[in-house]
Amino acid sequence: MNILPVCAQIKGAGSSVYHFMSLPYSARLNALGGDNVAIQDGDISMAMMNPALLCASTDKVLQLNYAYYFEGTMFGSVIYGHNFGRSSLERAHEGEVDKPNYFAAGIHYLNYGSMQYADVDGNLIGGSFSAHDILVDLMYARQLGPLFTVGVSLKPIYSIYEVYNAFALGADVGGHFQTKDSTFQMGLTLRNMGWQLKSFYSQEGGQTRESLPLNLELGLAYRFKHAPIRLNMTVHNLQTWNLNYQLSNIASDDIKEVTWYDMMFRHTIFAVDIVPKSESFYLTLSYNHRRRAEMQLADQRSLAGFALGGGLKIKQVRVGFAMSQYTKSTFTYQASVTLDINSMMK
Repeated sequence: MNILPVCAQIKGAGSSVYHFMSLPYSARLNALGGDNVAIQDGDISMAMMNPALLCASTDKVLQLNYAYYFEGTMFGSVIYGHNFGRSSLERAHEGEVDKPNYFAAGIHYLNYGSMQYADVDGNLIGGSFSAHDILVDLMYARQLGPLFTVGVSLKPIYSIYEVYNAFALGADVGGHFQTKDSTFQMGLTLRNMGWQLKSFYSQEGGQTRESLPLNLELGLAYRFKHAPIRLNMTVHNLQTWNLNYQLSNIASDDIKEVTWYDMMFRHTIFAVDIVPKSESFYLTLSYNHRRRAEMQLADQRSLAGFALGGGLKIKQVRVGFAMSQYTKSTFTYQASVTLDINSMMK
Protein backbone atom coordinates (compact mmCIF):
# COMPACT_ATOMS: atom_id res chain seq x y z
CA MET A 1 0.00 0.00 0.00
CA ASN A 2 1.35 3.40 -0.97
CA ILE A 3 0.96 6.33 1.38
CA LEU A 4 1.18 9.80 -0.08
CA PRO A 5 2.58 12.45 2.25
CA VAL A 6 0.48 15.54 2.83
CA CYS A 7 2.11 18.70 4.16
CA ALA A 8 0.37 21.80 5.47
CA GLN A 9 1.47 25.28 6.38
CA ILE A 10 -0.35 28.44 7.35
CA LYS A 11 -1.02 30.55 4.29
CA GLY A 12 -2.91 33.65 5.36
CA ALA A 13 -1.99 33.81 9.03
CA GLY A 14 1.74 33.71 8.27
CA SER A 15 4.51 31.68 9.83
CA SER A 16 5.10 32.44 13.49
CA VAL A 17 6.13 30.90 16.78
CA TYR A 18 4.82 30.96 20.36
CA HIS A 19 1.24 30.08 19.44
CA PHE A 20 0.67 29.20 23.09
CA MET A 21 0.19 32.97 23.53
CA SER A 22 -3.22 32.50 21.90
CA LEU A 23 -4.41 30.02 24.54
CA PRO A 24 -7.04 31.25 27.03
CA TYR A 25 -5.35 32.24 30.29
CA SER A 26 -8.35 31.59 32.55
CA ALA A 27 -11.60 29.68 32.79
CA ARG A 28 -13.50 32.87 32.03
CA LEU A 29 -11.61 33.42 28.77
CA ASN A 30 -11.99 29.76 27.85
CA ALA A 31 -15.75 29.99 28.29
CA LEU A 32 -15.81 33.15 26.13
CA GLY A 33 -14.40 31.19 23.19
CA GLY A 34 -10.73 31.73 24.04
CA ASP A 35 -10.62 35.48 23.58
CA ASN A 36 -12.32 38.72 24.63
CA VAL A 37 -10.97 42.28 24.58
CA ALA A 38 -14.07 44.27 25.64
CA ILE A 39 -15.27 43.19 29.11
CA GLN A 40 -13.92 45.36 31.92
CA ASP A 41 -15.52 44.07 35.12
CA GLY A 42 -12.65 43.41 37.52
CA ASP A 43 -11.61 39.98 36.17
CA ILE A 44 -7.84 40.46 36.01
CA SER A 45 -7.28 37.71 33.44
CA MET A 46 -9.09 39.80 30.81
CA ALA A 47 -6.12 42.20 30.85
CA MET A 48 -4.01 39.43 29.33
CA MET A 49 -5.98 39.96 26.12
CA ASN A 50 -6.16 43.76 26.41
CA PRO A 51 -4.13 45.62 29.06
CA ALA A 52 -6.69 48.45 28.99
CA LEU A 53 -9.12 46.11 30.81
CA LEU A 54 -7.27 46.71 34.07
CA CYS A 55 -9.40 48.91 36.33
CA ALA A 56 -9.98 50.02 39.94
CA SER A 57 -11.45 46.58 40.75
CA THR A 58 -8.24 44.71 39.86
CA ASP A 59 -6.33 46.32 42.75
CA LYS A 60 -4.79 43.69 45.06
CA VAL A 61 -6.43 40.81 43.21
CA LEU A 62 -4.64 37.47 42.94
CA GLN A 63 -5.72 34.86 40.40
CA LEU A 64 -4.55 31.26 39.95
CA ASN A 65 -5.36 29.34 36.75
CA TYR A 66 -4.88 25.75 35.66
CA ALA A 67 -5.80 24.00 32.42
CA TYR A 68 -5.52 20.39 31.24
CA TYR A 69 -5.38 20.06 27.46
CA PHE A 70 -4.15 16.66 26.34
CA GLU A 71 -2.39 13.78 28.04
CA GLY A 72 0.57 15.27 29.86
CA THR A 73 0.00 18.80 28.54
CA MET A 74 -0.79 21.32 31.30
CA PHE A 75 -1.01 25.09 31.45
CA GLY A 76 -0.90 27.22 34.59
CA SER A 77 -0.63 30.88 35.50
CA VAL A 78 -0.51 33.34 38.39
CA ILE A 79 -1.65 36.98 37.98
CA TYR A 80 -1.60 39.80 40.53
CA GLY A 81 -2.86 43.38 40.25
CA HIS A 82 -1.84 46.52 42.13
CA ASN A 83 -3.02 50.11 41.66
CA PHE A 84 -0.95 53.11 42.69
CA GLY A 85 -0.50 56.85 42.33
CA ARG A 86 -2.67 59.86 43.01
CA SER A 87 -4.78 62.02 40.73
CA SER A 88 -6.09 65.53 41.22
CA LEU A 89 -9.47 64.12 42.22
CA GLU A 90 -9.56 63.27 45.91
CA ARG A 91 -12.69 61.91 47.54
CA ALA A 92 -12.13 63.72 50.82
CA HIS A 93 -15.60 63.03 52.18
CA GLU A 94 -14.86 59.29 52.03
CA GLY A 95 -11.25 59.63 53.08
CA GLU A 96 -10.17 57.84 49.88
CA VAL A 97 -7.61 58.80 47.27
CA ASP A 98 -8.07 57.86 43.66
CA LYS A 99 -5.40 55.51 42.22
CA PRO A 100 -5.33 56.21 38.49
CA ASN A 101 -2.41 53.90 37.62
CA TYR A 102 -3.36 50.26 37.15
CA PHE A 103 -0.61 47.63 37.17
CA ALA A 104 -0.57 43.84 36.97
CA ALA A 105 2.02 41.11 36.54
CA GLY A 106 1.55 37.52 35.50
CA ILE A 107 3.64 34.44 34.82
CA HIS A 108 2.34 31.64 32.61
CA TYR A 109 3.82 28.19 32.17
CA LEU A 110 3.00 25.54 29.55
CA ASN A 111 4.34 22.02 30.02
CA TYR A 112 4.01 19.74 26.98
CA GLY A 113 4.80 16.65 29.04
CA SER A 114 7.30 13.90 28.37
CA MET A 115 7.94 12.80 24.79
CA GLN A 116 9.90 9.77 23.58
CA TYR A 117 12.76 9.91 21.12
CA ALA A 118 12.10 8.37 17.69
CA ASP A 119 13.95 8.11 14.38
CA VAL A 120 12.79 9.58 11.05
CA ASP A 121 10.61 6.51 10.44
CA GLY A 122 8.80 6.85 13.78
CA ASN A 123 10.55 3.97 15.51
CA LEU A 124 11.15 4.55 19.22
CA ILE A 125 14.87 4.59 20.04
CA GLY A 126 14.70 4.97 23.81
CA GLY A 127 14.84 7.92 26.14
CA SER A 128 12.56 10.92 26.49
CA PHE A 129 12.65 14.71 26.58
CA SER A 130 10.42 17.59 27.64
CA ALA A 131 9.29 20.94 26.25
CA HIS A 132 8.22 24.11 28.07
CA ASP A 133 7.04 27.64 27.32
CA ILE A 134 7.24 30.47 29.88
CA LEU A 135 5.67 33.91 29.50
CA VAL A 136 5.97 36.89 31.86
CA ASP A 137 3.42 39.67 31.35
CA LEU A 138 3.89 43.16 32.83
CA MET A 139 0.78 45.31 32.27
CA TYR A 140 0.04 48.99 32.86
CA ALA A 141 -3.17 50.96 32.23
CA ARG A 142 -4.47 54.42 32.99
CA GLN A 143 -7.98 55.80 32.90
CA LEU A 144 -8.51 58.85 30.68
CA GLY A 145 -11.70 60.33 32.05
CA PRO A 146 -14.71 58.24 33.13
CA LEU A 147 -15.20 56.44 29.80
CA PHE A 148 -11.78 55.67 28.31
CA THR A 149 -8.84 53.52 29.43
CA VAL A 150 -5.57 52.85 27.62
CA GLY A 151 -2.99 50.20 28.43
CA VAL A 152 0.30 48.62 27.38
CA SER A 153 2.11 45.41 28.30
CA LEU A 154 5.61 43.99 27.97
CA LYS A 155 6.03 40.23 27.54
CA PRO A 156 9.37 38.40 27.78
CA ILE A 157 8.99 34.86 26.40
CA TYR A 158 11.29 31.88 26.90
CA SER A 159 10.93 28.42 25.35
CA ILE A 160 12.99 25.28 25.70
CA TYR A 161 12.30 22.18 23.57
CA GLU A 162 14.74 19.35 24.31
CA VAL A 163 18.16 21.01 23.73
CA TYR A 164 16.74 23.90 21.69
CA ASN A 165 15.78 27.18 23.30
CA ALA A 166 14.64 30.63 22.20
CA PHE A 167 13.93 34.01 23.74
CA ALA A 168 11.64 36.78 22.50
CA LEU A 169 10.23 40.10 23.60
CA GLY A 170 6.63 40.99 22.83
CA ALA A 171 4.27 43.84 23.61
CA ASP A 172 0.55 44.68 23.55
CA VAL A 173 -1.22 48.02 23.30
CA GLY A 174 -4.95 48.53 23.78
CA GLY A 175 -7.83 50.84 24.48
CA HIS A 176 -11.26 50.50 26.08
CA PHE A 177 -14.47 52.53 25.99
CA GLN A 178 -17.69 52.09 27.94
CA THR A 179 -20.87 54.08 28.40
CA LYS A 180 -21.67 55.66 31.77
CA ASP A 181 -24.01 52.83 32.73
CA SER A 182 -21.56 50.19 31.34
CA THR A 183 -24.28 48.63 29.18
CA PHE A 184 -22.03 48.95 26.13
CA GLN A 185 -18.29 48.27 26.12
CA MET A 186 -15.77 48.25 23.29
CA GLY A 187 -12.13 47.23 23.23
CA LEU A 188 -9.41 47.47 20.60
CA THR A 189 -5.98 45.91 20.98
CA LEU A 190 -2.89 45.00 18.98
CA ARG A 191 -1.31 41.94 20.55
CA ASN A 192 2.04 40.22 20.25
CA MET A 193 4.13 42.90 18.60
CA GLY A 194 7.82 42.10 18.87
CA TRP A 195 10.55 39.77 17.71
CA GLN A 196 12.83 36.91 18.65
CA LEU A 197 16.12 37.93 20.24
CA LYS A 198 17.41 34.37 20.11
CA SER A 199 15.96 31.78 17.74
CA PHE A 200 15.68 28.01 18.08
CA TYR A 201 18.26 27.29 15.39
CA SER A 202 20.77 28.96 13.08
CA GLN A 203 21.59 28.65 9.42
CA GLU A 204 24.44 29.97 7.33
CA GLY A 205 24.49 33.70 7.73
CA GLY A 206 23.05 33.83 11.23
CA GLN A 207 20.04 32.95 13.34
CA THR A 208 16.66 32.14 11.82
CA ARG A 209 14.32 34.48 13.65
CA GLU A 210 10.57 33.95 13.38
CA SER A 211 7.74 36.38 14.05
CA LEU A 212 5.26 36.39 16.93
CA PRO A 213 1.54 35.66 16.27
CA LEU A 214 0.45 39.27 15.68
CA ASN A 215 -3.26 39.84 16.31
CA LEU A 216 -5.32 43.01 15.87
CA GLU A 217 -8.67 42.59 17.67
CA LEU A 218 -11.91 44.47 18.15
CA GLY A 219 -14.42 43.49 20.82
CA LEU A 220 -18.00 44.58 21.52
CA ALA A 221 -20.15 43.76 24.55
CA TYR A 222 -23.74 44.81 25.24
CA ARG A 223 -25.51 44.17 28.53
CA PHE A 224 -29.29 44.50 28.70
CA LYS A 225 -30.54 46.98 31.28
CA HIS A 226 -33.47 44.91 32.48
CA ALA A 227 -32.19 41.38 31.94
CA PRO A 228 -29.08 39.56 33.24
CA ILE A 229 -27.79 38.91 29.73
CA ARG A 230 -24.67 40.21 27.98
CA LEU A 231 -23.90 39.63 24.29
CA ASN A 232 -20.26 39.53 23.19
CA MET A 233 -18.56 39.59 19.81
CA THR A 234 -14.80 39.48 19.24
CA VAL A 235 -13.28 40.03 15.80
CA HIS A 236 -9.68 38.82 15.67
CA ASN A 237 -6.80 38.87 13.16
CA LEU A 238 -8.06 42.03 11.50
CA GLN A 239 -4.58 42.54 10.02
CA THR A 240 -5.03 39.61 7.62
CA TRP A 241 -8.05 38.28 5.77
CA ASN A 242 -6.96 34.79 4.72
CA LEU A 243 -6.73 32.44 7.72
CA ASN A 244 -6.71 29.29 5.60
CA TYR A 245 -3.96 26.68 5.32
CA GLN A 246 -2.00 25.97 2.16
CA LEU A 247 -1.50 22.28 1.31
CA SER A 248 1.41 20.85 -0.65
CA ASN A 249 1.96 17.28 -1.94
CA ILE A 250 -1.84 17.05 -2.12
CA ALA A 251 -3.13 13.49 -2.16
CA SER A 252 -6.69 14.37 -3.18
CA ASP A 253 -8.42 16.83 -5.47
CA ASP A 254 -11.40 17.06 -3.12
CA ILE A 255 -10.15 20.15 -1.29
CA LYS A 256 -12.78 22.86 -1.18
CA GLU A 257 -11.97 26.53 -1.27
CA VAL A 258 -13.13 28.51 1.76
CA THR A 259 -15.97 30.85 0.82
CA TRP A 260 -15.80 34.54 1.70
CA TYR A 261 -18.60 34.30 4.27
CA ASP A 262 -16.96 31.26 5.90
CA MET A 263 -13.68 33.18 6.11
CA MET A 264 -15.49 36.18 7.58
CA PHE A 265 -16.92 34.08 10.39
CA ARG A 266 -13.50 32.51 11.04
CA HIS A 267 -12.50 35.96 12.28
CA THR A 268 -15.40 36.12 14.73
CA ILE A 269 -16.19 34.68 18.18
CA PHE A 270 -19.70 34.96 19.64
CA ALA A 271 -20.56 34.53 23.31
CA VAL A 272 -23.52 35.09 25.61
CA ASP A 273 -23.24 35.67 29.36
CA ILE A 274 -25.86 35.31 32.05
CA VAL A 275 -24.65 37.76 34.72
CA PRO A 276 -26.90 39.32 37.40
CA LYS A 277 -26.23 42.89 38.59
CA SER A 278 -24.78 41.53 41.82
CA GLU A 279 -22.23 39.57 39.72
CA SER A 280 -22.46 36.78 42.27
CA PHE A 281 -22.23 34.22 39.46
CA TYR A 282 -21.99 33.92 35.69
CA LEU A 283 -22.82 31.33 33.03
CA THR A 284 -21.26 31.59 29.56
CA LEU A 285 -21.74 29.83 26.23
CA SER A 286 -19.62 30.68 23.19
CA TYR A 287 -18.93 29.66 19.60
CA ASN A 288 -15.56 30.03 17.84
CA HIS A 289 -16.07 29.31 14.14
CA ARG A 290 -12.38 29.16 13.24
CA ARG A 291 -11.78 26.52 15.88
CA ARG A 292 -14.81 24.62 14.61
CA ALA A 293 -13.65 24.77 10.98
CA GLU A 294 -10.09 23.67 11.76
CA MET A 295 -10.71 21.07 14.47
CA GLN A 296 -13.80 19.16 13.38
CA LEU A 297 -13.36 15.82 11.61
CA ALA A 298 -15.17 14.85 8.43
CA ASP A 299 -18.26 12.68 8.97
CA GLN A 300 -17.79 12.72 12.76
CA ARG A 301 -19.71 14.78 15.25
CA SER A 302 -17.98 16.84 17.91
CA LEU A 303 -18.43 20.01 19.95
CA ALA A 304 -15.30 21.62 18.54
CA GLY A 305 -15.79 25.38 18.48
CA PHE A 306 -18.21 25.47 21.41
CA ALA A 307 -17.23 26.32 24.99
CA LEU A 308 -19.19 26.40 28.22
CA GLY A 309 -18.28 27.79 31.61
CA GLY A 310 -19.47 29.30 34.84
CA GLY A 311 -18.27 31.04 37.94
CA LEU A 312 -19.40 31.72 41.49
CA LYS A 313 -18.48 34.37 44.04
CA ILE A 314 -18.23 33.14 47.63
CA LYS A 315 -17.43 36.10 49.87
CA GLN A 316 -13.93 37.27 48.85
CA VAL A 317 -13.24 34.27 46.61
CA ARG A 318 -14.30 33.71 43.03
CA VAL A 319 -14.09 30.30 41.38
CA GLY A 320 -14.54 29.54 37.70
CA PHE A 321 -14.66 26.44 35.53
CA ALA A 322 -14.84 25.96 31.75
CA MET A 323 -14.72 23.17 29.22
CA SER A 324 -14.14 23.15 25.48
CA GLN A 325 -13.30 20.56 22.84
CA TYR A 326 -10.32 20.54 20.49
CA THR A 327 -10.31 16.88 19.44
CA LYS A 328 -13.02 14.26 19.13
CA SER A 329 -12.12 12.26 22.22
CA THR A 330 -10.66 14.93 24.53
CA PHE A 331 -12.15 17.92 26.31
CA THR A 332 -10.08 20.77 27.70
CA TYR A 333 -10.89 21.63 31.31
CA GLN A 334 -9.82 24.87 32.94
CA ALA A 335 -10.25 26.13 36.50
CA SER A 336 -9.57 29.54 38.08
CA VAL A 337 -9.52 30.85 41.64
CA THR A 338 -9.49 34.61 42.31
CA LEU A 339 -8.78 36.15 45.72
CA ASP A 340 -9.80 39.72 46.57
CA ILE A 341 -7.05 40.58 49.05
CA ASN A 342 -8.46 44.08 49.63
CA SER A 343 -11.70 42.63 51.00
CA MET A 344 -9.89 40.00 53.04
CA MET A 345 -7.88 42.68 54.87
CA LYS A 346 -10.97 44.63 55.95
